[in-house]
Amino acid sequence: MSNQNQLAMVKKDTVDVVADKVKQFQEQGELHFPANYSPENAMKSAWLKLQEVKAKSGNSYVPVLEHCTRDSVANALLDMVVQGLNPSKNQGYFIAYGKSLTFQRSYFGTMAVTKRVTGAKSIDAAVIYEGDDVDYEMVNGRIKNLSHKQKFGNMNKDNIIGAYCVIDLGENVYTELMTIEEIRQAWSQSQMWGKEQTQEKKGSTHDNFRQEMAKKTVINRACKKFLNSSDDGSLVMNHFLGTDERAEEARAQEEIDTNANSEYIDIEATDVEEEQETSKQEEPVVEKEPVASTNEGPAF
Repeated sequence: MSNQNQLAMVKKDTVDVVADKVKQFQEQGELHFPANYSPENAMKSAWLKLQEVKAKSGNSYVPVLEHCTRDSVANALLDMVVQGLNPSKNQGYFIAYGKSLTFQRSYFGTMAVTKRVTGAKSIDAAVIYEGDDVDYEMVNGRIKNLSHKQKFGNMNKDNIIGAYCVIDLGENVYTELMTIEEIRQAWSQSQMWGKEQTQEKKGSTHDNFRQEMAKKTVINRACKKFLNSSDDGSLVMNHFLGTDERAEEARAQEEIDTNANSEYIDIEATDVEEEQETSKQEEPVVEKEPVASTNEGPAF
């Protein structure tokens, strides 16, 4: 089968299926898109992106549309469209874990969903440097009336001590504040960071763009905490939360499969020698259960 024919079949089983599902949601009144959002255009952009995305298979990389299950491709597309996001606007990206494709929001995407669900007027973040003057009140466990005075000379990435995000809802304002220790703890959860790291590796993205990465982290924290505290049980919110859960499950499954493929059974030589000696003495041999060894799953 030619590559074009194979792509056409995948498109029919994924893009067309998702388009029909989205149309069904709209007809049932479960899904309403912003006036400036076209699900058709978003799907076209996603399809073009997907043809460029690779997945690791053994020691090589192969197209995700050939490697990943069609169900996972369809679910990733559905997560993207229901949330009203478009990869061409850097609102999310596709990542493969084993044979599972996932859609993961960028912080631009998280901001877009937050504005859509809550009607927030703006979402802004700022970095706090050593020497800045920061003051705020705590009212019923929430930060209120945050004041931040900054001197130009304090703006040095090596002097970052925290960051905050403000979600302006018109009559109310939601503020999230994080120390640099909390930000680094969030970074430590990233595969790009490394579990044993406590500082930014020189030359890394977290080092070169420390201010932007700090703002990205606090924006994600603010939007997710604010949305999680809402009572919105809409289809959009279900997919907002489900997107993260599916990505985490796929990542965990990939790790399990990888570890399973690297397991080995260590049989001590003394056991073999003893069995041979027993056989020579013609003593009754007690049959042992065979040890099962498996090599199933993707080899990576």
